[in-house]
Amino acid sequence: MQTTSQQYDAAISQCKDIFLKKMKDYGTAWRNLRPTSLTDQIFIKAQRIKSIEEKGTQKVGDDIKGEYIGIINYCAIALIQLELKDDTRVDLPYAEVEALYNKHIGITRQLMLDKNHDYGEAWRDMRMSSLTDLILMKIFRVKQIEDNKGQTIISEGVDANYMDMINYSVFALIKLNTGDA
Repeated sequence: MQTTSQQYDAAISQCKDIFLKKMKDYGTAWRNLRPTSLTDQIFIKAQRIKSIEEKGTQKVGDDIKGEYIGIINYCAIALIQLELKDDTRVDLPYAEVEALYNKHIGITRQLMLDKNHDYGEAWRDMRMSSLTDLILMKIFRVKQIEDNKGQTIISEGVDANYMDMINYSVFALIKLNTGDA
C-alpha cells in the first residue's frame, strides 16, 4: 500500500499536469482575477460537489474529481496571487509560474505532513461529505476575512485557509482514487 506522501504526490501530479496544460492553452489570464473572484470560483466548485452529494445525481458530465482538482488549482493560484499582489504583470513566464506552483504546493504538503503526524491520519476515517463541508467552511472564512479587508483578530489568514482547502481536496482525491469514497 502506498503511503500518504506517495498518494498525495500522485494526486498533486495530476493537478499540476492539468494546471500546466491549461496555462499553455490560456496563459496566465487568471492574473486578472481579484482575490474575491478566486474565492467565488472555489465556492462554485465546492457547492457543486455538495449539491451532487446531496442529490445523488448530476446532469453535467464533469466528474467530481475534476472539481476537486479545480479547487486545488484555484487555491494554488490564490496563493500565487497573494505572493504577487504588488506585481502588476499579467503575463508571467511558464517557468516562473511552475516554480511558484511548486513552492506553494510544497509548503502546503509540509503542512499536511505536520498535521497528519499530530492527527494520526484521521482524515482516512472521515466521510467525503465532511471533507466537502470543511472546504465550504474554509471558503466562508475566507469570504469573511476578505469582507474584513484582510484583518483578523485571532484567526489565521486566508493563506492558511487556502492550504487547508488544498489538503482536504487532496484527501478527497486520494479517497476517490482508492475507492474509499
